[in-house]
Amino acid sequence: MSHTARISLFTVAPKPLNAMIALSMAAKQSSLGERLVELVNLRVSQTNGCGVCVDMHWRDLIKQGADPRHLNTIAAWPESPFFSDRERAALRWADAVNALPHRDDTDAAYAELSQHFSDTEVAELGYAIAVIRGWNVINLSLRNPIPVNPPAGM
Repeated sequence: MSHTARISLFTVAPKPLNAMIALSMAAKQSSLGERLVELVNLRVSQTNGCGVCVDMHWRDLIKQGADPRHLNTIAAWPESPFFSDRERAALRWADAVNALPHRDDTDAAYAELSQHFSDTEVAELGYAIAVIRGWNVINLSLRNPIPVNPPAGM
């Protein structure tokens, strides 16, 4: 696979780009809390194989003070002792929703989720999963490369 972008994602379609950025920011500023949204972003991006997003969300979590060892186990979160029951419910839901439509095991995941999240939070989590999945699709299809030197402040 090429590590050269097919087109400049950040210059050719500014209105949809700004809308995606706004949705991403709304998800981070929701009642879920930025850390939980970033954990979900990292997990969904790992599952979808989006290196740009894995790199970005790992760096965001590190800036928030997350332990790198904890983040390194998110790919195997069911086996990891580092996540709360609430985080586990969100990660299980993210895995189940991200697998749609190829697999639908959302009933058990939703039952667990509803024990830890309000209806509003479930909806907010749905938007967070949808927007990171959208970013993954865009970045992967356009071959947006992982920056060797991340932009300043990131």
